[in-house]
Amino acid sequence: MSKDTDRPERPTSKDVARLAGVSHTAVSFVFNGRAEGNLSAATQERIRKAADQLGYRPNAVARGLRRRRTAVIGLVTDHIASSPFAGALLRGAMEIAWDSEHLVLTVDSSGDPAKEDAAVAELLDRRVDGIIYAAMSLRSARVPTGLSRTFAVLANCLPDDGSLAAVIPAERAGGRAATRLLTDAGHRRIALVGGLDDIASAERLRGFRDVLRSVGVRVGKEWIVRSGGEISAGYEGAMRLLDGVAPDHRPTGIVCYNDRVAAGVLHAAARLGIDVPGSLSLVGYDDQEHMAAFLSPPLTTVALPHRAMGETAARLLLDAIETGRDPVVELRRLECPVVSRASVGPPPSR
Repeated sequence: MSKDTDRPERPTSKDVARLAGVSHTAVSFVFNGRAEGNLSAATQERIRKAADQLGYRPNAVARGLRRRRTAVIGLVTDHIASSPFAGALLRGAMEIAWDSEHLVLTVDSSGDPAKEDAAVAELLDRRVDGIIYAAMSLRSARVPTGLSRTFAVLANCLPDDGSLAAVIPAERAGGRAATRLLTDAGHRRIALVGGLDDIASAERLRGFRDVLRSVGVRVGKEWIVRSGGEISAGYEGAMRLLDGVAPDHRPTGIVCYNDRVAAGVLHAAARLGIDVPGSLSLVGYDDQEHMAAFLSPPLTTVALPHRAMGETAARLLLDAIETGRDPVVELRRLECPVVSRASVGPPPSR
């Protein structure tokens, strides 16, 4: 006997109608969202109980064809596999989509423009209802060919041609929040370590300067150390600021480009015998999973809203699909929340 004949047949809406003692049309009304005003609450409940008993699920493909939708959205991103933050963004988008009875079909382009174009074309061929294009680090993004043919939203990147709605972190406000953690604790000798030639670095530096200006502090160029974004960059930057410098001439607080840089600063401080937070306070950025909370001391940081970006992008896309209108073309900046732990204290008294 073949596998096909062994497999139990999938229950149909007619089976549900027979068990519930109603018409096939009544079952269709319940599962197509047209029951209100056409069927009593008791009849609707009887139909749903019969469906549960049989294990019936509406045919999503057939329903999609009737509504000219597939209940699937695409998500094209550049580096899912290598980014520690991809999971949060994907989970946010997928959960919002699931709540609206949509699935998410995800494609990783590895940052290759040709692959991005091919991925969008493939998703369009599969008749997805819309597409989210997400970057794993904030940047100006080339809009893949074909996105204009469907509803589309960008997440964690800005369209280089200004053509699409985008959801990004409020990086300047995040830079302010990170610096304010130190000024509110009483610090005035504050440095910034790490950073790249990117949008996030520039915006966080603007926020850093905003707060210091508001408390009447001017920072010399030598206390803004653009050393990169890795642990080694934090170590090298901190050694430049701290090694061989008298305590009353070195910073008492450091804002770090990210949590990896902060880990490097912690390593340099330990090497030099500088206590954190007794003699030096640190603030990271990103709230990197499996890292920030496990440093010694646990790192006070500013979290990037990856999950919220996924959720917001999915909501914008699903609203567009539902209304048939493209999202308003604007940048939506999401708050970067503070995560307080143990790496910030008052400045040393001497």
